[in-house]
Amino acid sequence: MPYRHLNAERIVETIAGLQARIDARFPGSGLGRVCRELGQIAAKARERAAWIARPIIPLRVAAALVSLLIVAGLAGAISRLRVAGEQFSLLDFAQLLESGINDLVLTGAAIWFLLSLETRIKRHRALAAIHEMRAIAHVIDMHQLTKAPETVLGQSPTAGEGTGRVLSSEELALYLDYCSEMLSLTGKVAVLYVQGFDDGAARDGVNDVEELTTGLSRKIWQKMTVVRSAGEAARLAP
Repeated sequence: MPYRHLNAERIVETIAGLQARIDARFPGSGLGRVCRELGQIAAKARERAAWIARPIIPLRVAAALVSLLIVAGLAGAISRLRVAGEQFSLLDFAQLLESGINDLVLTGAAIWFLLSLETRIKRHRALAAIHEMRAIAHVIDMHQLTKAPETVLGQSPTAGEGTGRVLSSEELALYLDYCSEMLSLTGKVAVLYVQGFDDGAARDGVNDVEELTTGLSRKIWQKMTVVRSAGEAARLAP
């Protein structure tokens, strides 16, 4: 089902197209360099997500073999149990039951540790990569913070980053629109890590990134509304 999963190749291509548009309109800008970095992260995310989705066969085989050895050892120990003498009191039974329960609990914990080792390794890598997406979202936000709507109202002119000139209302709106697109793509890259990895902690991390990028985009769109309204008013003014 091609439309039920995000295509990592298309995401990388979309980021490359966005970078080309930024470089064409704002050559040499810091925003273009951030978009280039986002493209590199997306390319790595494609490989990381594929690795996370694949089973680690050697680890699974080793965990299964060690688990079988533990169970076999416990079964062998139980089979060699013998009651000393003819009397078997209730106290002896209670002590034997307590010892058996402890052994079962420890054995179960050891087997669970081995069988969940693969998930924990993948979770660690996924969370580290998701944290990287959270960091670049904040970097994108830093680039739009200084682009205030007051620039088109003539109150606080802002030079275009890396361009050496003041941004017009149309250019400022376009700059903010590029920031919003980058934030949206950041959320899409984060989703790649959980498409083939059903883990609650990783999903929570991705949800946090999506909430962050959505909230930052909302602030940007509020700015864009003011900028476009001011630009339209300026064009209609006599």
